[in-house]
Amino acid sequence: STDLTSTVGYDSIIQHLNDGRKNCKEFEDFLKERAIIEEKYGKELINLSKKKPCGQTELNTLKRSLDVFKQQIDNVGQGHIQLAQTLREEAKKMEDFREKQKLHRKKIELIMEAIHKNRNLQYKKTMEVKQMCCCFLPSSSLHLPCLSCFWQLFLKLAQTKSALEDTDRSYQQSVTTMEKIRDEWQNEHIKACEFFETQECERINYFRNALWLHVNQLSLGCVQNDEKYEEIRKSLEMCSIEKDVDFFVNLRKTGSLAPAPVVYENYYNAQRNVTPARSPAPVPISR
Repeated sequence: STDLTSTVGYDSIIQHLNDGRKNCKEFEDFLKERAIIEEKYGKELINLSKKKPCGQTELNTLKRSLDVFKQQIDNVGQGHIQLAQTLREEAKKMEDFREKQKLHRKKIELIMEAIHKNRNLQYKKTMEVKQMCCCFLPSSSLHLPCLSCFWQLFLKLAQTKSALEDTDRSYQQSVTTMEKIRDEWQNEHIKACEFFETQECERINYFRNALWLHVNQLSLGCVQNDEKYEEIRKSLEMCSIEKDVDFFVNLRKTGSLAPAPVVYENYYNAQRNVTPARSPAPVPISR
C-alpha cells in the first residue's frame, strides 16, 4: 500500500496462511474420522467372520472353500484396522507439519508486529514534529505593530527563530530516523513475504503429497483386499461337486450291496391248491 502505516497487504497474506493452515486441519480431521470408520468396519467384519455361522455343516472341498472365505474376511477386517492405524499416523504427521509451520511463522510475525509498532510510532512522532514546524511559519496576514513594541517583537522573533531551528533539526532527525525505520521495515517485510511464500509452497506440496499418499493407501487396501478375495476364488475353483458328493457317500455309506429284491409269495393260492389226504382203498376180499 502507498500508505506507510497500512498493513492491508500483510494482513491479507496472514489471512491466506491461516486459511491454508485451516485447510490442513480439515484434512487432518478427515483422516481421523476415516480412521474411526475403517476401524469400526474392520472390527465388525472380524466379529462377523468369527461369530456368524456360514455353512458350518458343509463337507469336504466346499467346506474348505468356506473356511478360506471366513479366514480371508477376517484378514480383510484386520487390513481395515491396520489402515485405520496408518490413517491416524498420517493425521499425526499432518498435525506435526501444521504446528511446525505455525511455530516458525510465529517468530516472523512477532518481528513484523514489533517493526509495525515502531514504524507507526515513529511516523506519528515525525508528523507531530512536522506540524510543530508548520506552526512557526509566519502568517501572511501579520502586520508590523507600533514602534514601541518593535524590540519586544524582535526578541520574540529571535526566540521563535531559535525554537524553529531546534524544531526543524528535530524534524530532520525524526525524518532520518523514520527513513531508517521505513527501510528496515521494508526489508523485513520482503524477508517475511519470502518466508511466507516458501511456507505456502511447502504447505501446498505437503498437502498434495499427503492427499496422493492417502489415495495410494486406499488403492493398496483395495489391491490387498482383492488378493484376499482372489484366494477365495482360487479355493472355489478347487471346489468339486462330484468329489463332495462322493465324499458324502463314502462318509455315510452303510454297505456295498443293495438289499435283495422282495419276492412275492402267494400264500393264499398255495393253501387252496393243497389236496386233502384220502383213506387207503379197501383191500378186496377174496372169495
